[in-house]
Amino acid sequence: MRRIGFIGLGVMGQSMANRLLNEYGELFIYTRSKNKAETLIEKGASWCSSPKEVAGQSQLIITMVGYPKDVEELYLGEEGLIKHAQPGTIFIDMTTSKPELAERIYQAAKNSGHSSLDAPVSGGDIGAREGTLSIMAGGDKATFEEALPVLQIMGKNIMYQGEAGSGQHTKMCNQIAIATNMIGVCEALVYGQKAGLDLEQVLKSISGGAAGSWSLSNLAPRILSNNFEPGFYIKHFIKDMGIALEEARRMELNLPGLSLSLDMYQSLAEKGYGEKGTQALYKYWDM
Repeated sequence: MRRIGFIGLGVMGQSMANRLLNEYGELFIYTRSKNKAETLIEKGASWCSSPKEVAGQSQLIITMVGYPKDVEELYLGEEGLIKHAQPGTIFIDMTTSKPELAERIYQAAKNSGHSSLDAPVSGGDIGAREGTLSIMAGGDKATFEEALPVLQIMGKNIMYQGEAGSGQHTKMCNQIAIATNMIGVCEALVYGQKAGLDLEQVLKSISGGAAGSWSLSNLAPRILSNNFEPGFYIKHFIKDMGIALEEARRMELNLPGLSLSLDMYQSLAEKGYGEKGTQALYKYWDM
């Protein structure tokens, strides 16, 4: 079994790393704010002071960070993983990032005798905690098959999508579907409230029918309980929608629903909701 490193312990990364530690009993971790790692360190994870140190200790490295610029620095920088990794390391970037960056990382890793997967995830904090994430992987099929037992600790719906960048493109499809769906979820609740309905009863009726969706079942109840804490940050969703629109423009594709959703979320971020969960779109109707 390869020794595993994990970089990035945010809302989802914490739970994903915890599952790996529980399964394998050993994990080499790094995150910018060490206080986020304390629980894992207490459970036996080995703290590394830099990504370079993780690279020196691990043969399979998972990254789950914030933005494409973080991914690029982490992998391709002078102090980056590829330059300092042990021979034959497998890299798995689970950050939602740019497809073209995934392709560059793949080529740089291959040129240095390593292999890589772009494997973004969907399922939020619940999926990360319960190990039921959807994982969308791009890269060489042989690398995917070798990494699959590790991915299965974190996810259930794990699909190989094709060559490098395909995982990220698939995640863009996921985010596009969520973006307009969240508008529908919130509009339905706003309408039901204005109509004087019992929204708990409304959810029981519509979540099991043709309107059913993950967001309706998992995020609408949070809205009703006035819980807008992040399972997935608005600020990161804005980043994802921006990547999707950039790719769409490159393909000469018009996506008006996605553009509308991005405008609405950017309005919320400007009002101070960037650190809240995507269900805080409901607050748009209070502005």
